[in-house]
Amino acid sequence: MQLTTLDWAIVAASLLVSFAPAVYLARRAGVSTTEFFTSGRAAPWWLIGVSMVATTFSTDTPNLVSNLVREGGVSANWVWWAFLLTGMTTVFFYAKLWRRLGVVTDLEFYELRYSGPAARWVRGFRAIYLGVLFNVVIMAAVNLAAAKIANVLLGWPMWETLLICSVINVGFAATSGLWGVLVTDLIQFGVAMTGSVAAAVYALRRPEVGGLDGLIAKIPAETVAMLPDLGNWSVAVPIFIVPLAVQWWSTWYPGSEPGGGSYIAQRMLAARSERDALSGTLFFNVAHYALRPWPWLIVALCSMLVFPEVADIGRALPHVDPALLGNDMAYPAMLTFLPAGVLGLMVAGLLSAYVSTISTHLNWGTSYLVHDFYRRFLKPGESEAHYVLTGRIVTALLMVLAALVTLVLESARGSFNLLLSIGAGTGLLYLLRWFWWRVNAWSEIAAMASSFVLALVIFVAERQGMNWPSHITLIATVVFTTAVWMTVAFRGTPTDPETLRKFYRLARPAGPGWAAVRAQCGALAPMDRLNDAFLGWAAGCTFVYSALFGTGHLLLGHPASALVSALIFLSSGAVLWRLLPRLWKTS
Repeated sequence: MQLTTLDWAIVAASLLVSFAPAVYLARRAGVSTTEFFTSGRAAPWWLIGVSMVATTFSTDTPNLVSNLVREGGVSANWVWWAFLLTGMTTVFFYAKLWRRLGVVTDLEFYELRYSGPAARWVRGFRAIYLGVLFNVVIMAAVNLAAAKIANVLLGWPMWETLLICSVINVGFAATSGLWGVLVTDLIQFGVAMTGSVAAAVYALRRPEVGGLDGLIAKIPAETVAMLPDLGNWSVAVPIFIVPLAVQWWSTWYPGSEPGGGSYIAQRMLAARSERDALSGTLFFNVAHYALRPWPWLIVALCSMLVFPEVADIGRALPHVDPALLGNDMAYPAMLTFLPAGVLGLMVAGLLSAYVSTISTHLNWGTSYLVHDFYRRFLKPGESEAHYVLTGRIVTALLMVLAALVTLVLESARGSFNLLLSIGAGTGLLYLLRWFWWRVNAWSEIAAMASSFVLALVIFVAERQGMNWPSHITLIATVVFTTAVWMTVAFRGTPTDPETLRKFYRLARPAGPGWAAVRAQCGALAPMDRLNDAFLGWAAGCTFVYSALFGTGHLLLGHPASALVSALIFLSSGAVLWRLLPRLWKTS
């Protein structure tokens, strides 16, 4: 498929507009690592919220959604919809706690919360574990989706896509720092959303589909259902029950970390106040789960009528590399029907989504490697200019490594399951470490190591033909990892009492888990109220799910259900409206 001159002009214009903030803010980013990695802690709530949304809106996301819908229907998306529960805990329990720390990266938490050599080791270990191992796998999954889309739309082989995209991303991320990422995310999110809506509109216009009415008439009801058949346990358990009962609190997944972390914590640390940290994270969760999914879902459903089988995609697109064919290729395949101009807008949107995600991961991973490892352990006391230059070099190296890892991944869903299994079992620790003094540094190391090793064993076994259902491997990893870190927490050396007292005075967490330490601090009262946090969490989850379901019911021709969802949406919104000022006042 060939892009016209108009298409390429739109793509070029999008790149120019996106790169302008990077060039403009390059000098400011080079002033210090605080500016380069946390935008000087001056970002407003709306900017960090949009940036979070833009970062999680990547080229692999619509591919993953198409993969899920084509294999399990709309309800299969509960494997990621369940993470809303995680996101809302971050909003109401952890956002203000993170901002109170006043650090450059979330890994500095470890030497504030824990004591002794173990605290230093866990910070250094996690800098490498997340900054290199985990981060590179994430970027490789995003690269894979970009390579598949480019192969369909442009006919580019994978190596060419990786080379071009690497140059673009390194040039952007190494120049702009977080300020450039934040501002550019604002522009790129608008381009990407416009493109995804346009793709859904044109997918519905296909003669095989026949508009919304045709889609509803031709697709089986169980495929478009937003809840699985709860009577069919073989379906309901892996895609609904396990995600809601186990996955959301037990699994560390980028963008949905229990207790916050990675680039979500980076944005909260960049906020200009606790209020901005909470509000921006709330906005992110609303937009991520309620605003974005339906354009992708519509395209995925239409693809089932246009390309009923994966083989149909291959026959329609004979130039596509057979090694890349899969259900996740349905989304880029549907884009081949877009007219000139609209196709350019869609390519610009996908490129914007891709650059937004990769640039964030490069900046985030580099912050760990430079600030938490290189500066902390290898070269302390150097100038700020030295660390910024080192960060730019590390940015390029991370991108090269991610490109190499891309070559061993096969599909969007496979990458998603790998990331889930790597982070499985660690989530409960990240929730409790803020509210229970007994969690120690060695329990963190034990959790990460056991989860990662078991995930790799399972990954290698599956590539050798020994396949197990993903929900079974997830539960097994959670049980094993939780048992390991809980044993270490109870039997390991407790954190030094003075460190615990200093941490409590800084963060002032609520709850009975700090009662003994609180008494040692002269009964210094917590700054937050857990009752308000629980109410906000429940209202926030209800608010977003009712918006998600209400939109679906309206699109799929269920007006009565849409009305009920709208009433729930308004009621839960009223609760949030009254609650938020009270939460802000505690800051």
